[in-house]
Amino acid sequence: MAVVLSISGSPSPVSRTAGLLNHLGARLARQGHDVVPLDVRTLPPEALFGADLAHPAITEAGRLLGEADGVLVGTPVYKAAYSGLLKALLDLLPQYALAGRTVLPLATGGSTAHVLAIDYALRPVLSSMGATHITPGWFVLDRHILVAEDGSVTLDPTAAEPLEQLVDQFSAHLGARRLRSVS
Repeated sequence: MAVVLSISGSPSPVSRTAGLLNHLGARLARQGHDVVPLDVRTLPPEALFGADLAHPAITEAGRLLGEADGVLVGTPVYKAAYSGLLKALLDLLPQYALAGRTVLPLATGGSTAHVLAIDYALRPVLSSMGATHITPGWFVLDRHILVAEDGSVTLDPTAAEPLEQLVDQFSAHLGARRLRSVS
């Protein structure tokens, strides 16, 4: 099936955002997709914030994106916007790095006051980067993501059902795109 790049923009080593992405990535893997994680916080800060486009870690991130059919972009919401860490990476990628790709934007946060960050902060950037199709984004309250000590994630049923439906739609769109490109 499709290759999905799962980008976590969380700066935290213990992250609900990363846990959510891993949980959804496992669902996509069960549906036959090859899911590749990219945790932005593991990229060298000097490369990200020094705009070192030639740094091997940055070129590798660009290569991973270039091989992806679809992209999950997950970020915590800070000050009504996506994380600065995610912004640093997106700024280093080519202008049309998302051309030909389906993107599912996801955000996590402590209050529903941040729900609009997806549509008013993140979606315009993803669109300007040429994403072929941006699915409806989804915001998950931190309290609805339970991360166990072993890293496994349980979603509150109020968040799980609609989010899983959205991920299934993302998966179906990727599958349909693959079939169209093969025929």
